[in-house]
Amino acid sequence: MSIHKNIRYIFNFSNRNTKEFLLTFDEETLDLLPGENCIPQSWAELSLHQCNGCQLDATIHKYCPAAVQVGRILDEFKGIGSFEVTTIEATDDTRSYTKVTSVQEGLGSLIGIIMPTCGCPLLKPLRPMVRFHLPFVSFEELEYRMVSMYLFAQYLRQQNGKQPDWALEKLQDIYKKISAVNLAFAKRMPTVTNGDAGINAIVILDCFAQSVPKAILKMMKEFNPIFAPLLD
Repeated sequence: MSIHKNIRYIFNFSNRNTKEFLLTFDEETLDLLPGENCIPQSWAELSLHQCNGCQLDATIHKYCPAAVQVGRILDEFKGIGSFEVTTIEATDDTRSYTKVTSVQEGLGSLIGIIMPTCGCPLLKPLRPMVRFHLPFVSFEELEYRMVSMYLFAQYLRQQNGKQPDWALEKLQDIYKKISAVNLAFAKRMPTVTNGDAGINAIVILDCFAQSVPKAILKMMKEFNPIFAPLLD
């Protein structure tokens, strides 16, 4: 019997309208389970702005898995501006977070969960981040979480007799692929949204993806004093 993990996002607007999204995952694989009435639209066809390096065959997979899952979220935000203020509640099976912020930040956080778990092979390396999801993450927190996840993976590789990458060289490659996916995905967006919240959420995610590799080494040097007790 499979065990499920749930993450719920609720957007509360000043006019008392709310938008609620429940994401359910297989706890072992972190595969995102299809939502109710998740019917793919034409803009989700894989052949439309297919990502450079996409590992899916359009003759076998008619739809881009990311577009299918993100599409059902974006449909709810048509006509809503990026900077419209909303109170967002993000809840998982352990705790909840609340923040008064812009729609684009909340959407970015929500889409950041969907993309790695939807079935896109290029984004699967980010799945451990979803297992320990932190909503509304700052850039510094994202750097730390990403490096920690990657180094933990290298330890597991070593334990399984594989060559670890302690120099973080392949982490750069992962983020290059992520940025390529974001770029291709953003090209789909004008066909589905008549507000800019969805597009800007993807742009923010891509800014993170492009900035993290360049900032990692600097961050690790800056953190030396904090880790001093563990370095003796």
